[in-house]
Parts: sequence; C-alpha cells; structure tokens
Amino acid sequence: MFVLHGINGRRPGLSALVLVLGVSAIALAGCDGKGDKKSKAPKSAPSASATVSVIVVSSQPIAREINATGTISPWEEVPVGAETGGLTALAVNAEEGQVVQAGQVLVKLNDTLISAQLRQQEASVASAKATLAEANAALNRARELQAKGYLSQAGLDTATTRQATAAANLAAAEAGRGETAARVAQTAIRAPVSGLISRRSVTKGQIVSAGSELFRIVRDSRLELDAEIPETDLATVKAGMPARVYSDKVGEMTGRVRLVTSEVNPTSRLGTARIALSTMGGFRPGMFARATIDAGDQPALVVPSESVLYRENKPGVFVVDAARKVHFRRITILATTGDRIAAAGLTAGDRVVVEGAGFLGEGDLVRVSGEKTLSPATTAR
Repeated sequence: MFVLHGINGRRPGLSALVLVLGVSAIALAGCDGKGDKKSKAPKSAPSASATVSVIVVSSQPIAREINATGTISPWEEVPVGAETGGLTALAVNAEEGQVVQAGQVLVKLNDTLISAQLRQQEASVASAKATLAEANAALNRARELQAKGYLSQAGLDTATTRQATAAANLAAAEAGRGETAARVAQTAIRAPVSGLISRRSVTKGQIVSAGSELFRIVRDSRLELDAEIPETDLATVKAGMPARVYSDKVGEMTGRVRLVTSEVNPTSRLGTARIALSTMGGFRPGMFARATIDAGDQPALVVPSESVLYRENKPGVFVVDAARKVHFRRITILATTGDRIAAAGLTAGDRVVVEGAGFLGEGDLVRVSGEKTLSPATTAR
C-alpha cells in the first residue's frame, strides 16, 4: 500500500495517484516476463554416470571341460541260469562281489538220478555195438555165399537189412547217451564269462527250476558311468574323449567316453554319455560318481572373468547399447581358463563392460574410454 503526501502535507490529486499505479503495473509486468524466459530455457543433456572400458565379444578357441554326474553301471551284465530243472543245489561256490573266471563251477546240482540214467544209456550203446558187429559179420558171410551161388538174393537182402537196423539202433543209443551226458554236465553250472558277480539268487539246498536266474556277472569286470549331460553340451561330447571319474569315497579313476546316446530326456533335458572306466578299482555298480570330460579346444564366445558379476547368485555381464546405456544380461558359464570365461547367452559383437562394471546399475549412461577385442593368444592353455 502506497501512501502519498503532497508538498506541505497536502494529499495528492487523482491524476498523481493514477500515474503512480501505472508505473507499478509496468514494473510488475517486467518482472513476470523475466520469469517466463527462465522457465522456457532448454534443459541440458544428462551426463554419464561412469567412465568404463569395454570388450567386444568374439569367438575364440578355449579348452572345454564338461562336468557331469551319474551312476556307475556294468558295461555288460550276463545272467547265469539253470538249463536243467528239478534238481537240488548241493553246493554254491561263489558269492556277490567275487571275481570269477569263465568255466568256473558256480553251483553243483544233485546228479544222482541223471548219472544212473547215463550208465543205463552207456549199457544200451554197448549192446547196440555188439548187435551191429554181429550184423556186419552176417552180412559179410552172406555176400561170400551169394557170390559162390549158395545164397539167393533175398537172403543177401535180409542180411543187409539187419545190418542197417543194427547200425540205426547204435546211433539211437549213442544219441540217448549224449543227451543224458549233456544233462549230467548241466548239473555243474559254470560261469559263461569272466567277471564280477553282482548278484546271487541261489542258496544251498534249493530246488532249482530250469531257466531260473542264479547269478549276474559283470562281464570282464568292466564298469562305466552313465553320465548325464545337458542338451546344450551333448553335441560337444564325442566317443573317445578322455575323462576323469571320481567319488568322494572311492577316489579318482581315468576313463574314456564309449558312446553318446541319441536320446534326450524330455523332462530333464539331459542326455547320457557312457564313460568306460579303465579299471574297476573301488567302484561298484549303483554308486554315484562325478565326471569331467576333456572336450579339447572348442570355439566359444569369450569374455574376461573380471567382467562377470553375480546378481542373485547368477552370473551376468553389463552390455553397452548404441545409446551408451548399460543393461545387465544373464549368462551361462561354459568353461573357465585362466582369466577368461567361455559363456552362453551372448552374441558376437556385444560390447561388454570390463573396468567399472561393479559400480553400474541397470540403464546407467556411461562414457566409454576404451574398446578392444580379446586376442586368441590370451585364451590359450
């Protein structure tokens, strides 16, 4: 509120009051104009939050080792059964875990009755041989008499027929004896192959039936690991690759990939590589074991290990886009060699932050101070 006083204390006139109010309005208008100009001034561009160096992702040869777990199993398991039945096991000569040789007697069955039948068959063979000898002699005499004219052709034919019948009877008796002898031999159940007995299902005094399984033998005591391989690594594993198989309780054993199965489990997305162990050692069928397969030098996308960060216990890297903003990308570590990491989840040409990665957040704007590509020499073993 303005208070105006005239000269000698007189109040000013109406014209003077209007003049003062006009000047004040002009002054206020000038102030408002300046405020509008400031509010309409253009904003400055955002500044980068950090200065970083980057590596351009490229494919490099790197030594690959593929880790897997699985179960020890027999290379080939041979069942041993009884060929003849209804006989009692008199002796069992092998136990589970025992190594046996091909031809070794594992079970002896009661052969008393069959042996008596064999002796009977042998007597029949002896009788048939005597009858055949007599028939042969009669045939020779008949031929001599017929040649001198003392015997008719009918008489010679009769002698020939008797000799053929005696020969047939001998053959039948010998066949019967052979069958009985084979049954006697079957009462001694032998190991068909050499190897480790993994299972025994017969006891002394048991009546064994024909075809029943008595033992299982791991052929040549050869074991292998059924290693479960992720489908992403399955194409890398080849037959003949060296491997190390180890167990916390047994130790380590060398091996070699025998074959890679052609199927992948649709639920677990795992395939199987069968790793043959060089020797059995302390491993046994059914044991859990781990394996490391040496896949040799394989092409892979490689980044420095210092560029890899862990968020929520999962590895990843910061990738710089065309606008110089960084984005955290999850990766899968395939192999680590020295200070280099082979990773899946990247693309050749991606720009990965190395120095300064630990101080960044999603979407940060960065200043790139240096950009280079890893040389193949840095990834060598």
